[in-house]
Amino acid sequence: MLTDRREADHEIVERSRREPEVFALLFGRYAAALHRYLARRIGTQDAQDVLGDTFLEAFRERHRYDPARQEVRPWLYGIATNRLGRYRRAELKQLRILQRTGRDPVLAEPPFTERSDARVGAGAVRQQLAGALHRLPAGQRDALLLVAWAQLGYQEVAQALGVPVGTVRSRISRARAVLRDALGGTDPTSIKEGVPDE
Repeated sequence: MLTDRREADHEIVERSRREPEVFALLFGRYAAALHRYLARRIGTQDAQDVLGDTFLEAFRERHRYDPARQEVRPWLYGIATNRLGRYRRAELKQLRILQRTGRDPVLAEPPFTERSDARVGAGAVRQQLAGALHRLPAGQRDALLLVAWAQLGYQEVAQALGVPVGTVRSRISRARAVLRDALGGTDPTSIKEGVPDE
């Protein structure tokens, strides 16, 4: 029976070992956010492929999931980030498009009535930011975007990437320094973007 009594993630994984169809509950909880994260990195079409691969691998590996990890979100983002390795060119292409146009295809278009000067300013910052992200080493970009776009905490990023939390802190610190330089001293974490409700 496929009920979601707000079971904890690890309980759903455990139950899915006996009742495989229950794993769909995790897809329902995390697929939309994970797809949005992936689409920002590699584009919508490739994101669909990586999303499918991620959940397929998670399903196949569910017997290895450590039940001490209460939430599966870092585990899923870790699988997805590993899968992104095959799509690095697509990710860099997405960043070049964003750098050139200033338009993030995943974010909602601003209302027509929004002031044009604000849109131009935001577009310019997005372009500079995309260029700086493009230049980051993959490990730094992965750590930073898992925090900024996937909204994982440092400990969750460490779990997702399979590295110590100190390594995550170091990678993010270095990435932020590069982005701060690219944005003329502006702290990249202070830039707010609108994300569409889903």
